[in-house]
Amino acid sequence: MIRSAARRAHPFVVALFLACGIVQVFLAGLGVFSSPGAFITHREFGYLFGWLTLVALVLAIAAGEPRRVTGLSALLLGLFALQSVLVAFHHIAPVVAALHPLNGFLLLAVAAITVRESWAVRDGSPAADAARTAPVPSTAEAG
Repeated sequence: MIRSAARRAHPFVVALFLACGIVQVFLAGLGVFSSPGAFITHREFGYLFGWLTLVALVLAIAAGEPRRVTGLSALLLGLFALQSVLVAFHHIAPVVAALHPLNGFLLLAVAAITVRESWAVRDGSPAADAARTAPVPSTAEAG
């Protein structure tokens, strides 16, 4: 029962994270084009929805998601943690801190892929089943 509930919830939690990430891009734009004070909202909102990455990973593990989905969920958590680390470098290494927006867009891409993969597993689509059960060719067979 927990496994099926977690499998149903996972793509929604990651989709919510993706939506919050899109709002983050907007809030950053407000900080650039409207008022630098808007960056406070950007920062605080980021801390507010960041916990969704941990929830997504816990759900992926509880659901017994395939390694790809669980790995993508773990990657989301790691990339999100990296966001704060990158910002912390703004005084001592601005070039490193400049990776913050790039990492943010990478987070959006990984979240979108995770939603798609998790949704396919949730629905039990034939493509997802085939991907999970297909044999991995050895290097001898490939050559």
